[in-house]
Amino acid sequence: MRFYIEHELPGRLRLRARANSFSREQAYVIGALLETQPGVISAEASHRTGGILIHCENGARDMVLSAVEALDESFYGDIDGMESIPEVPSLGESLVSLFGGVVLRSMLPAFPRCSLAILRAAPLIGRGLSSLLFGGRLNVSVLDASAIGVSILRRDFGTVSVITTLLALGDILESWTHKRSKDSLADSLALNVDKLWVRRDGVEVQIPMSGLAIGDLAVIRAGCVIPIDGVVVSGDAMVNQSAMTGESEPVRRTPELSVYAGTVVEEGELTIRVTAFDSDTRLHKIAEMIDESEALKADIQSRAERMADAIVPYSFVLAAGIYLLTRDATRATAALLVDYSCAIKLSTPLTILSAMREGARRGILVKGGKFLEGLATADTVVFDKTGTLTVASPSVAKVIPFDGYSRDAVLRTSACLEEHFPHSIARAVVKQAERENLSHQEEHSTVAYAVAHGIASRLNGEKVLIGSAHFVCEDERVRCTPEQRAIVDREAGRGSLLFLAIGDALAGIIRIEDPLRPGAADIVRRLREEGVVRIAMLTGDNRRVAESVAEEIGVDMVLAQLLPEDKTAAVKRFKESGKVIMVGDGVNDSPALSAADVGIAMRSGADIAQEVADVVLSENRLRGIIDARRLGAGAMRKIYRNYSFIVGVNSALLALGLTGTITPAMSALLHNLATIGATLYSMAPILEKGRGEAESEDGDEA
Repeated sequence: MRFYIEHELPGRLRLRARANSFSREQAYVIGALLETQPGVISAEASHRTGGILIHCENGARDMVLSAVEALDESFYGDIDGMESIPEVPSLGESLVSLFGGVVLRSMLPAFPRCSLAILRAAPLIGRGLSSLLFGGRLNVSVLDASAIGVSILRRDFGTVSVITTLLALGDILESWTHKRSKDSLADSLALNVDKLWVRRDGVEVQIPMSGLAIGDLAVIRAGCVIPIDGVVVSGDAMVNQSAMTGESEPVRRTPELSVYAGTVVEEGELTIRVTAFDSDTRLHKIAEMIDESEALKADIQSRAERMADAIVPYSFVLAAGIYLLTRDATRATAALLVDYSCAIKLSTPLTILSAMREGARRGILVKGGKFLEGLATADTVVFDKTGTLTVASPSVAKVIPFDGYSRDAVLRTSACLEEHFPHSIARAVVKQAERENLSHQEEHSTVAYAVAHGIASRLNGEKVLIGSAHFVCEDERVRCTPEQRAIVDREAGRGSLLFLAIGDALAGIIRIEDPLRPGAADIVRRLREEGVVRIAMLTGDNRRVAESVAEEIGVDMVLAQLLPEDKTAAVKRFKESGKVIMVGDGVNDSPALSAADVGIAMRSGADIAQEVADVVLSENRLRGIIDARRLGAGAMRKIYRNYSFIVGVNSALLALGLTGTITPAMSALLHNLATIGATLYSMAPILEKGRGEAESEDGDEA
């Protein structure tokens, strides 16, 4: 099998093959085969993402990798549809089997009924003994085993049967709710497209997905799922993007606009140039995020799990105290059957997974539970200016040539250099040259790019530079005459300036207009209403432009003319006095995004910014920042409410058991019902507002 190592820790390997390299059934067999290898503790394969997660013993790494490499379709290729592969039973089937068994056992005579009760209790007792003797842990399994053991010793086999049935019911519901919460979104993202139509040499042919190549022209008609990422070459269609962005209404896609895998053409027809397919699509990356999200636990989740385990010994102390005071084993058993940890351990991760799922449906891709907590608790928000607070497509407002150069020459040369770099300002220069039909042949030598500084190359034997005033005039020491300085000062307050130098002299400047996103000032106001106490703006732009933008939107602080390392240092200073959210979209923002407690990037931003960011806004709307914060705050609020509910209900059950008001069986039943209630609340939506209403309040299109 061909694969690469995606992530590695001691005793843990995550491998990645191509998506759809194997089916659901084949994934089961791959995992089972790997678990037969020496040194492999557990192995799990995902057919959705092509991922294989392996836990192994120290020193077994090379042997495990050799085993995976040796796997090919001769081992698992013919197993699809074989009846011998066990299917995971549905919730309904599990419940029918459980309660059907209860009814049948109730019809048996006393001796076989008691014997079956002991047999069903044996695995639970064994699990508890294993945790205690081999793991050295007093956990819920030990509590359950103790309660069942006491009932067996008292020959109360009716209670044993009820307890084992209720515990089995709890396991079924826990497994189902957890799996449903984690898998429902990922399953909805799965694409079942084996073939598609492409246009080659002017002829439409149907090919398998495996035969697709970057640059192919895919033809997608009404009613069909788009299985690739790409750019529309021709056609006009209404595309339902709800699976990708959560938009309730179809959007119009025309030439030069992007489309994504998982969206559906509802009306019209599109010819799309393929830019990504299979495991490289944005849809697949969301599925990967869902598949791996539990590795990034929130601190509150870890605290809840530690606290839940820490409570267990006190349950034993309480049960012992009850028995010593009352000499009533029934009351003591009731105390053992009411534990806080089960519901706490289940409801907390379910809340986080459900919040992440809801966020993804609304175009907010949160890469782990700990970032939800960071969104909720941050007191500082730091914005990059260009492409974040301003629109993602700035435009050329003015081209000013200096002595000896024409306007067209300045724009043509600038576009020739800038076309190599995917920055919003670079795209503005290139587009302006295209509008004016200024062709720019590759006459320069190798281009060197200094992040957040500028570009250096050679043209016709002369050094050529384009970039900021800091780069051109200070770092490269290109002289700016007093006359040129006067022009620069006049234009500087109206927008961002690009300086072009050829040889040792300035050839001209280009003024870039970078209008604010609609609703930027409103977002700043709403963040304050949400509890953010400090809002800052960082930019590499000149101070006059930055201060003008800051005044218009109402931020508390503005830092201008910053290099990437300066932005990172500023974020670290902010972190000294609180938790920080950084919002950016460019290559030069990536170090600061990584340094913040939570980094947020726009989907239209640079790939590296999206990779580094902890949250990605797929709709490129600033409104998403507000929704992300509310999502995080709502998730934390749910967790605390669930905690209060669980502690309150279970404490009441303990009190009822202590007074002998309820039996151990009734105690177990009510405890399980309380756990179910907590899990259902964990899965309820957080953001009640409909998408249409949210959009009407904030129209900041990218």
